[in-house]
Amino acid sequence: MDDNLLRLDVEGMSCAACVASVERIVGSVDSVKAVAVNLAMNSASIQLNDSLSKEVMEEIIQAIDQGGFSASQQNKTEPLRDRMAAKVTSEGRKAALALILALPTIYLTMIASDMGETSGFDTRLLLALIMTMPVYFWSGMSFHTNAWKAIRRGGANMDVLIHLGTSVAFFWSVGVTLAGKFDGMPSIFTDAEHVFFDGVVFIIGFVLLGNYLEAGAKLKATDAINSLMSLQPKQARIVADDDYTEMVPISIVKPNSLIKVLTGETIPIDGILEDCKASIDESTMTGEAYPVRKKSGEEVYAGTIVLDGTIYVRTNKPADESLISNIIKLVEDAQSGKAPIQRLVDKISAVFVPIVVLLAIVGGVFWATIGHTWVDNPMNSGFELALMVIISTLVIACPCALGLATPIALVVGTSVGAKHGLLIKGIDALESVHKSNVMVVDKTGTVTLGRPKVSHIEIIDCEVKEILSIAASLEQESNHPLSAAIITSWSNVTKDKVSINDIRTLPGMGMIGEYDGKVAAAGNQELMIEVGVTFSAELEEKILAATRKGVSIVMVCHGNKLLGWIEFSDLVRDTSAIAVKRATQMGIEVVMLTGDNENSAKTIADKVGIETVIADVKPDEKADQIKALQQEGKNVIMVGDGINDAAALSVANVGIAMGAGSDIAMDAADFVLIRNDLIDAVSSVELGKATMRRIRTNLAWAFSYNTLGIPLALGIMLPVTGFLLPPAFAAAAMALSSVSVVSNSLILRWWSPIKL
Repeated sequence: MDDNLLRLDVEGMSCAACVASVERIVGSVDSVKAVAVNLAMNSASIQLNDSLSKEVMEEIIQAIDQGGFSASQQNKTEPLRDRMAAKVTSEGRKAALALILALPTIYLTMIASDMGETSGFDTRLLLALIMTMPVYFWSGMSFHTNAWKAIRRGGANMDVLIHLGTSVAFFWSVGVTLAGKFDGMPSIFTDAEHVFFDGVVFIIGFVLLGNYLEAGAKLKATDAINSLMSLQPKQARIVADDDYTEMVPISIVKPNSLIKVLTGETIPIDGILEDCKASIDESTMTGEAYPVRKKSGEEVYAGTIVLDGTIYVRTNKPADESLISNIIKLVEDAQSGKAPIQRLVDKISAVFVPIVVLLAIVGGVFWATIGHTWVDNPMNSGFELALMVIISTLVIACPCALGLATPIALVVGTSVGAKHGLLIKGIDALESVHKSNVMVVDKTGTVTLGRPKVSHIEIIDCEVKEILSIAASLEQESNHPLSAAIITSWSNVTKDKVSINDIRTLPGMGMIGEYDGKVAAAGNQELMIEVGVTFSAELEEKILAATRKGVSIVMVCHGNKLLGWIEFSDLVRDTSAIAVKRATQMGIEVVMLTGDNENSAKTIADKVGIETVIADVKPDEKADQIKALQQEGKNVIMVGDGINDAAALSVANVGIAMGAGSDIAMDAADFVLIRNDLIDAVSSVELGKATMRRIRTNLAWAFSYNTLGIPLALGIMLPVTGFLLPPAFAAAAMALSSVSVVSNSLILRWWSPIKL
């Protein structure tokens, strides 16, 4: 866990301007290094300069609270989904009341004729006032309170616009209603013919309806991640002496404990099978449709299901560090992040609301003074016309859609990716992957299965036992896949060992040591030449012929005498050719980058359709090759799985780490794949592009809506067509814009990886 990271729930945010305010408040605290606020998740992810302490957390929470919002430490015992569900219910009730009362209110204000008087009041207006009061004072109370909080902190947000618009409409209408009862009221009220009670109830009702639909959409957006959270059982059957078992919370199960899982049950904690075997359904983690047969010594994961037999699992990590827990943490990190494009939106939104208020005032003054004399005024007076313009402009300009454009798409995209084993870590990478035009792939373990086997041993001046014994003794110090294949072959042929001293690794070349007073080495031809081996033309031709078969070669020498070489074959993944073809169809050039010899690499590349091969590359040179491609103006995706790929993954514009790779590789990557399959790498690129497309179309819609809506509300079409946008229509349009953005993002829920 990152000791410098603080996550808070933040309530009271309604638009992108609120996000900017919270980030400004938190950023002003001395101990804060960086902050990212997510409107869709109502959360703040705060990076601190030093380790988190209670005092620092309280200081930040107090600053947010004083700024008019409400902050609290994220409560894992009360799931986010439960809080979101409660908000859906609350928004639904308030919206329902407003919309139910809107129907009689619009009848009274727009349709009904004179209904006489009641105690000196116009009965029609009095009834409309009675209908409007519960909506203004109860349904709309959150807008009013949040607006004053924003004003007190010197900011402006969506709530300010709603509050100003509805308050102007409500109190104007109250003044007109009272004018019939009390003498001495100003003439602007006594001469008025229009009230805006219907505007008040429709504005609040439509905005609340939009909020209700948004809250429901946010709830749906978390479906995938919520289903992942529900996969891990809360209890485990721990085994004590004499096979006695006891159900305990998984939180207290320590590593190296033995747990028992019955047929049909879900494995609660990651671990290693012990003295048993079973078929495991891992579809929830990897998307693999068929069960995987596991035997003793193999790892199993929390959230997967035992299909046959009782198994015993020796836990190898705490429950909160299981693979599924790490997946959830990665998704939460991604969802709390902020893409560069959203930072731009937040900056725009911070000044957008004050500009809209100014435009509304200027527009109102214009129509109240001289504008109404230039047109056929649809209202009774210039003042009433000005009020209509001010109210409609304030309401239609609410920047809700702008605030939701990026985070909603991000939440849906990361959640659906996690469902299919494709994890988006780096939010900035979403924009980069959208522009990517080159995908660089490693050969071993990426294009191939990464499980090479010894296919042939070429003997020059020794016996098979001797070459295998020397090679195995050297390679026992390495974790390379070829080393494992050599040791396996050695154990099948001979148990003889040789004593080799001072064994060390020469990166990109092989292993070297001292045996019987002479150098012993196993590696490539460059290493052989380095230790003094000479190659005749005939020998060079034999080596070249071997590499043309597409095999990898490890040469073995003792002193300056070449004993022979070991050939390895590695099966190409069934999906690699499909993945390369799909990437090419997307306009992405695929390049193979490998430390293997060029002939072997090209043979494999030809099988899967890769045209460009960069071979004989040492581990420390891979990053340089990526930089060289970038210097050509290319936007590079790097796909790798090993420690030797970590630097290249970091340097690339987008790094994709295969799930079975090293922790270092996964830390350096922007995308992590649960499965070791190149088809998933291409699928993750497709998901990234699909998510970015949704974000861009959302932003285009939001900006277009405001660009068109504000001039209409200001009355730009009134001189030409006589059309003036009523406040109720403005509210409906504003709510529709937010719902459209959310609905467009939810389309990602039906995205699925490449089908074979």
